[in-house]
Amino acid sequence: MRMTRIQKSIALLALVILVIAALWFTEKPTRDVSRAPVSTNGLTIESWHTQNGARVLFVQAPQLPMVDVRIVFDAGSARDNDNPGLASLANTMLNQGAGEWNTNTLAERFDSVGAQCSNSTARDMAVLQLRSLTEAPLLEKAVSTMAAIVNEPRFEQAELERLRKQVLISLKNQQQSPGQLADKAFYQALYHDHPYATPTLGEAETVAAISREDLLAFYQQYYVGRNAVVAIVGALEKVEANKLAEQLVGRLPKGQAAPAVPEVRALPQAEAIKNVYPSSQTHILVGQPGMKRGDPDYFDLYVGNHILGGSGFSSRIMKIIRDDNGLAYSAYSYFLPMRQEGPFIMGLQTKNDSRDKTLALLDKTLREFIAQGPSEDELAHAKMNITGGFPLRIDSNRDIVEYLAMLGFYDLPLDYLSTFNSKVNAVTVASIRDAFARRVDPSRLLTVTVGQEQSP
Repeated sequence: MRMTRIQKSIALLALVILVIAALWFTEKPTRDVSRAPVSTNGLTIESWHTQNGARVLFVQAPQLPMVDVRIVFDAGSARDNDNPGLASLANTMLNQGAGEWNTNTLAERFDSVGAQCSNSTARDMAVLQLRSLTEAPLLEKAVSTMAAIVNEPRFEQAELERLRKQVLISLKNQQQSPGQLADKAFYQALYHDHPYATPTLGEAETVAAISREDLLAFYQQYYVGRNAVVAIVGALEKVEANKLAEQLVGRLPKGQAAPAVPEVRALPQAEAIKNVYPSSQTHILVGQPGMKRGDPDYFDLYVGNHILGGSGFSSRIMKIIRDDNGLAYSAYSYFLPMRQEGPFIMGLQTKNDSRDKTLALLDKTLREFIAQGPSEDELAHAKMNITGGFPLRIDSNRDIVEYLAMLGFYDLPLDYLSTFNSKVNAVTVASIRDAFARRVDPSRLLTVTVGQEQSP
């Protein structure tokens, strides 16, 4: 049946109305949103920037009346320059008096509302974390206290001297720990003059020389909006999360993002460092520069290492070193990706007289893995183990907020969590062999041992 002119007009009008309605009701991104929301593993991740340039990542989690906040600054020990220990001491000093409150009062304010506040420093980043109930009076007190710590630290001389003594005691205690001595020697030999070489706590000489002016200058340079990422997970609406982020970091000056961390140079040749220490066992670390966050070989190296030494009792290294030869209680390997290539490390402790035999077996195990790769059965088991356990990694708000902070800090895709298992499942025996052959060179390994010399 042919349509009349009136029917055609009505149909055309209806179509126009539908188009207008679709355009009207389509959600428009607000000005502060830098990336569209991404749904992943049942979580919707939203991302935007505060007025002063801090990046915010938010996941609404209404199941519990709580909120977890993780603020990450590109202000780790890689920014120490000629003052090893400066970044760590600056971060620790933030909650040792801020705004109108001293150290004890700050702690009492958090305790009075059941909130938890903590801070820490790594090579890449400085972290402040808050957990609070979302009931308005309780949250407001916790947030205002945290905001003072972030925006108004006092850096009082008396507190500096007290903390300096604590750090110097910790550094002295490290000299009595063969494991920590091995770790320090390993990083120094692996990175040489690179910012990753120095220990996060610093050196006794440099910590003793850090002044209040040094702390203020470091804070003013690195604790700025454009150098910050704020991750929020909790029972809040987006508008409330935006308000919270602005309260916490919005008063900081915009500043500038920290400059790029220098590239890491590959080791030119193998090197062995033996440190004599009066211990019953020798601590062993073997490795070389590994990979960085966002590395194109990440999943091949990650899954491959899970088989090699990252899966505990089912790993090859553990089976060969412990089960087959009884040379160590525990043996492991891991990649530690950072802004630039973090280390690939194989480690264990063994009896002093077993050091050389253990090192030979470790080297043989690595070379065989690089040459042959894993078996299909090993790969299938690893995939099942990794993907099956993945939900447990994001089963709490605290876990999720750590992932969000990592995604924001390293500028990883927001669909990282939703694509993780599929990328693990895409790994093959051939891709692991290829990645390890290109990225791990057993002829240029750094070996650090700390223990007594073997008996004659």
